[in-house]
This record gives sequence, C-alpha cells and structure tokens, in this order.
Amino acid sequence: MKEDLLKCGVIGVGYLGQHHARIYSELEGAVLAGVFESNADRAREISERHQCPVFSTIEELAETCDAISVAVPTDKHHEVALTLLKEGCHLLIEKPICETVDQATEILAEANGANALVQVGHIEHFNPVMSYLEEVVTNPKYITAERLAPYQPRGTEVGVVLDLMIHDIGVVLQLVGSEPVDVRSVGVSVLSKTEDIANARVEFANGCVANLNVSRVSSKKVREIRLFQSTGYLSLDFMNQAGHHVTVGLEGLSKNEVPIEKGEPLRLELKSFVESVKNRKDPKVDGELGKTALDLAIQITSQISKTMY
Repeated sequence: MKEDLLKCGVIGVGYLGQHHARIYSELEGAVLAGVFESNADRAREISERHQCPVFSTIEELAETCDAISVAVPTDKHHEVALTLLKEGCHLLIEKPICETVDQATEILAEANGANALVQVGHIEHFNPVMSYLEEVVTNPKYITAERLAPYQPRGTEVGVVLDLMIHDIGVVLQLVGSEPVDVRSVGVSVLSKTEDIANARVEFANGCVANLNVSRVSSKKVREIRLFQSTGYLSLDFMNQAGHHVTVGLEGLSKNEVPIEKGEPLRLELKSFVESVKNRKDPKVDGELGKTALDLAIQITSQISKTMY
C-alpha cells in the first residue's frame, strides 16, 4: 500500500454505504481500508466484492483508518461520530449530521478538540447542477424546490423533512447566504409515524423567499429547483442534471439550455472529502453548514408536529 494513499473506511454498508465503499475502492488517492457493519452477511458480501477487511468493532476500524464515512441511520450518528472522533478520525457524516442541534454542537466541539475535519453528506452540493447555480446565482429573490420519492421503509426513523427536504434546505442556505427570519410549515403523516409530505415557506433577512415541497409517498421521483432573480429565471433538474436558463436582455427574454457536465455526485463528494483531508482544508460542506441546515429543519418539523398531533 502506498504511503500517500488516504486509508478510508465505511461504517454501515447498506443502501448508501455500499456506494461509499465502492467509490473509496476506486478513487485515486484513497484506499478502502475496511468496513464495519452490524449485519454479518452484508459485511461479508461487501468485503468479498471489494477485497477489503471487515472489522469487529468501530474502534478497531478507527485505528486503521485516516478518514471514515458514517452511513448508519441518523439516530446513530451522534454516538458513532463521537467514538470515531475520540480516535482522531476525519469524518464524512451522511445527512443530517445528527438528530438535534445540541448533538451537532457536541460533535463539532469534539472534532475541534481532536483537530479532525467533519464533512456532512449534503450530496446535492456536489451535483454539477449546484456548481452551475453557484456560478450564475447572484441575488435570488424567489426559490421553489420540489423533491418527491416513492415510499420505502429505509430512512423512516426520521420524518421527510430530515430525510429529503434537508437536501434543499442546505442548497437554499448556500445560495441565499442570509439568515432565515420567518418559517411557516405544514405536513401530514401518510404511511409512517412522522410526516411523509411537507411544505415550508422560508423568508430570509435579505428578502428572498423559498418554498420547499417534499413527499416520500409519490408515484415518481422528482428533484427540481426553480430560482428567480433580477437577471432571469433558472429551472434545473438535479436528478437528470439538465435544465434551462431564461435571461433578460435588451431584446427581451432569451432561453438557453444550461451547459452542465454530468458526473456522479457521490463520487465528486468523496473526491472532495479526500482532498480536504489530504490538504487539511475546510470541506465544502462542513459541520457548521450541516448544523445550520439541521437547525432550520428542526424548526420546520417542530411546526409540523404541532399541527399533526
């Protein structure tokens, strides 16, 4: 094993974690040093697929690795992250960073004390669509985002706001760059014990308004964003990495397809994480942004819970 390769591990190799393992095993500058998984059959399957060791405890994996992806259910993030940070590991924690703002504060304090980086897995920030938005968005006035998915039991340990809407919360916070001053939310439970459909209207200090709509009981998948500013209108599809940009000019409106170079967002995310750790630079989506997105998501779920029960 070359010394300049970052030794990476994955905790939880289920639906999402399996892809972390796959990409680390292929990524230039990194090596998949091992995995931890509570399901022995699943652990063996991933180990055989990528020719990597399975560790019997989180601590043993941490002793071997420089950086680790935490891809366990959200209600386990806090406990697992603190254990790994005590071992000095750099972490990529899948979104949301954890369940509560207090837990997030504790994780960040532990990371600071350990001189460890924490990146949060807000994957849409690494979608080529977001890269385009970051280039052309200057002063957004109104944003609408829609994220729909068919129902599946995976992820229902949290409501749809923490499961799906938090993606768009993170994107909007990054693009608007202003503090939320008014939040109004509604939601309903359909198949789970928490909200499965939700809508949030968020007004920001700079006057921008965002309207976020999510459902995990849809017949189709949708991940779209529309954004209006004085220079024009953007309509983009995160899933298909396509869309159009309507601009205002001297001769009126001009509509153009956006020039997006497609790529696998998770691969781009893990590549960025590895580079951040190796170069000791702040991650694009650091723990503070993850905490801020969580804070707003909790405000939304709190409002919804008061109307649901």
